[in-house]
Amino acid sequence: MNQAPIPSRPQAIAPAVTSSPPPRHKAGSDAPFFVALGGLGGSYLLLIVLMLAADLAFTSPTHFAQVLQKPEIQYSIRLTLVTCTVSALLSLLVATPLGYLLSRVAFRGKWLVDTILDIPLVLPPLVIGLSLLILFHLPLGGTNLEQLSESYLGARITFAAPAVVLAQFAVACAFAVQTLRATFDQIDPRPEQVALTLGCRRSQAFFRVVLPQAWRGMVAALTIAWARSLGEFGPILVFAGATRMRTEVLSTTVFLELSVGQLESAVAVSLLMVVAAMLVLGVVRLLGNRVLQ
Repeated sequence: MNQAPIPSRPQAIAPAVTSSPPPRHKAGSDAPFFVALGGLGGSYLLLIVLMLAADLAFTSPTHFAQVLQKPEIQYSIRLTLVTCTVSALLSLLVATPLGYLLSRVAFRGKWLVDTILDIPLVLPPLVIGLSLLILFHLPLGGTNLEQLSESYLGARITFAAPAVVLAQFAVACAFAVQTLRATFDQIDPRPEQVALTLGCRRSQAFFRVVLPQAWRGMVAALTIAWARSLGEFGPILVFAGATRMRTEVLSTTVFLELSVGQLESAVAVSLLMVVAAMLVLGVVRLLGNRVLQ
């Protein structure tokens, strides 16, 4: 006699065990941390604002307008604009190949080249001006560089307008080199390598692939070089002098006005330099952003 199969007992299904996340430790508010950071960093920002406010409070718009009407101040403004622009363009022209070589090419003695290029960044500005002065008057076979420039170029270098450009360039170019080297370090080298494998020469890959990607760094280098040239004083004073209506730029104008007791004029010229620097930085950065868009 066949018996019906006994149905098996259904197995109890264990409920899924859900592990609850461990209770988070309440670390407290982050406000004290940001307050401390803001206080330390904001102290320097406050110092700059207070210095500018003190300059503004010391002078007046009427006195500022009177200073701008002086012929020697007008000449120093024109000379400053010309020399800063020339030295910034020269810095960009020299710093672009230097920054590219230091970023892309490995060669023996590279550390020495890096050290030499950093010398203008750490030396006192007066030392750079003195070194330029000695360089152009060092005897070389019965002559010197100053006499050679007068003979072949028909113009003096020392204590003339070209000395202002050279003194600015000697310092500003070092900053431009550092900026452009960092720029080329951040550019991916693979597109350049692909261009080389496709038959491009190194120069073609540089101008067609690498250089278009380096516009931001080039604009930044030009900006830094111009602003650095604007504020240069020590090398210009030693190598070019501070002669009225000849080698006087805005930085030496402040010195000359102070030396004759014209403190109000010196402050007005200082504010003019601040305004010029802010305008140049704003315009060039805006131009760089539009290029990248």
